[in-house]
Amino acid sequence: MENSLRWRLRRGMKELDVLFERYAKLRYETSDAAERQAFEQLITHEDPEIYAWLMNQATPPGEYGHVLAQIRRHD
Repeated sequence: MENSLRWRLRRGMKELDVLFERYAKLRYETSDAAERQAFEQLITHEDPEIYAWLMNQATPPGEYGHVLAQIRRHD
């Protein structure tokens, strides 16, 4: 994984730091191009929005469903 992506995984919420770090370590490199692209787009959103999606407190856009499921799977 490139250093610029690692840097973007550092968030303002510790919970997201942990979830993203674990996903990156266990899944990102072996995921297909579509999942990697969805993940990279996902992390451009604000922390509270991502957290709400991960905790099923809000409905995410359809393109993030698979990657959010994978992040939850690796928590």
